[in-house]
Amino acid sequence: MKTFSMTDTGVLREMNQDYYFASDMAVGNLPNLYIVADGMGGHKAGEYASRYTTERIVASAARSEATEPVTILKEAIQKANELLLTEAGEDETKRGMGTTIVAATIRQNRMIVANVGDSRLYVVSDRIRQITRDHSLVEEMVRLGEMDESQARVHPDKNIITRAIGATEAIKADFFEVDLVPKDLVLLCTDGLTNMVDDEEILSIMQGEPDIEKQVQTLIHTANSNGGRDNITAIIIKPFSDEVTKC
Repeated sequence: MKTFSMTDTGVLREMNQDYYFASDMAVGNLPNLYIVADGMGGHKAGEYASRYTTERIVASAARSEATEPVTILKEAIQKANELLLTEAGEDETKRGMGTTIVAATIRQNRMIVANVGDSRLYVVSDRIRQITRDHSLVEEMVRLGEMDESQARVHPDKNIITRAIGATEAIKADFFEVDLVPKDLVLLCTDGLTNMVDDEEILSIMQGEPDIEKQVQTLIHTANSNGGRDNITAIIIKPFSDEVTKC
């Protein structure tokens, strides 16, 4: 297992409201844990929401006595949502804050993924596969056949999300199970990357760079070169590497 992670404020934003956690080592009963969060809210509330939520998920996972990854992550996400709502209710400056979340854990060739919002997880090899499904207004319109993917990419409301941690008391995360093969790489990222760099360009960059460190750096550099309108965060995991890192 080898991992490289990086976050960048982008060209236009003054504050980075993204947050990430990446550990190739065990977190409680999870063999490893990777999280990317994209906060929202005025002043510093978005920055607080993404960091607080990520830290609460990690802490809950570390304490959990459950053994199934889906159970551990589901309970951790629900608890983080409850705590974030409490924080928002007690501090007027944090009212309305929230965050997306995408999380993954890998045991041997089996990966469990959870997501709320529009941060994404991809599996990349000779092709690119988006595993998560965006919880966004335009994605719902695509699913209903009201627009196609090319229209969705430039739609003015594409940043309106339909689910977020901290938005409602009843939070629902989507879960995915993925079988990995040795040539696969895993990419977790915020929409600051995917709004600036399309899937085929992501694939081209990851195929063209020799190692995951350079891949992450080039993805972020490309997003900034294309406009850098938002914060950009990316984690790339090489699941079958003999190397172990902790970020």
